[in-house]
Amino acid sequence: MRVREIMHPKAKVINFEHTVEEAARIMESEDCGSIPVEKNDKMVGMVTDRDIAIRVVAHGKDPRKTKVQEIMSEGINYCFEDDDLEEVSKKMSGKQHRRLPVVDKNKRLVGMVSLGDIASRGGDAKLTHKTLSSVAHH
Repeated sequence: MRVREIMHPKAKVINFEHTVEEAARIMESEDCGSIPVEKNDKMVGMVTDRDIAIRVVAHGKDPRKTKVQEIMSEGINYCFEDDDLEEVSKKMSGKQHRRLPVVDKNKRLVGMVSLGDIASRGGDAKLTHKTLSSVAHH
């Protein structure tokens, strides 16, 4: 099975100059815990709910003034829409990622794949168990 068969198409991104509050609002509206960060039409990092909790809330920063670029996790792990689901599952397990951006052959964002997608639409109970167990234990 290929990633494109189970991914959520048309993922949201946030510009690196936007505020953390804007990122949190997108996460709320999309019901997700992370979103890719873009700069000049390229993905440069991810901002997660954990980034917000640890790098903003725990340090007493104002989410209305703090920019995403100040708290994002730099660099980005991704997969291609044509990748085999088992390989992507291994990548997610190894890196402890609950979601991965999905790109096309030109490295343009086309969607997101999550542990939930693998569990609900992956069609392989053993793969689902292995992936969920690996991410949950770290």
